[in-house]
Amino acid sequence: MNRVATGIPGFDELVEGGLPEGRAFLVSGGTGTGKTIFATQFLINGAKMNEPGVYLTLDERPDLIREDMLRFGWNLRSFEDKGLLKIVDGTMAKLGIPSDEEFSLPATGFDLDKLLLELMRAIKKIRAKRVVIDSIPALGLNFDNEHEVRKAVLKMVYLLARAGVTTIFTTEINEETKQLSKYGVEEFVADGVVVLHYMGIGTQSNRTLHIRKMRATKHNEDLHPLEITDNGIRVLKVEDDYRL
Repeated sequence: MNRVATGIPGFDELVEGGLPEGRAFLVSGGTGTGKTIFATQFLINGAKMNEPGVYLTLDERPDLIREDMLRFGWNLRSFEDKGLLKIVDGTMAKLGIPSDEEFSLPATGFDLDKLLLELMRAIKKIRAKRVVIDSIPALGLNFDNEHEVRKAVLKMVYLLARAGVTTIFTTEINEETKQLSKYGVEEFVADGVVVLHYMGIGTQSNRTLHIRKMRATKHNEDLHPLEITDNGIRVLKVEDDYRL
């Protein structure tokens, strides 16, 4: 089986060298746990290895994503200019405002099929190997009920699998039901689930990473300390002393 290295320090060694190629993976966690950073780092490290990637944003405007990621030294524009990264804007359509992005929904409103068409166009244009969908809860706001959201997620996963890309979806833990995802379907259709936790105690805050599921992979099942540094996410060994 071919493996796709995330390039995230300390993570790949926990999953036999990388994620199984051409499959879909879920990064789940509460607010502020580092989901978007993890997903973007996956794309940036791929671009550095000449593996183009597509970022579909359903939550944050593309210009803000570019600005935020400069904090970690990631100049998304430079990779876009080289044809190693494309951002698909799925946010502005909800506001009825035209997007300046090359790939986006028309300002007439949200349409899943049109969104998927734009996503596939971007994948085809740069021959993408990696895709990030950020996020499933933002996608869900465009539907009237959870059944429709589940159908949309299944459709996305199927199309991306046919495209042969390795995909990371981000979602939120359902605090009420303790499910690993917002709608209770994402963790079942994904080939792997990585859960990020954040716990503040007094003046200290602890972040951890847990690989809950990883098909076709012998993965480490421990709860690992996680740091968000100036260079992105770093996963520590269980025995390491750490303090954030």
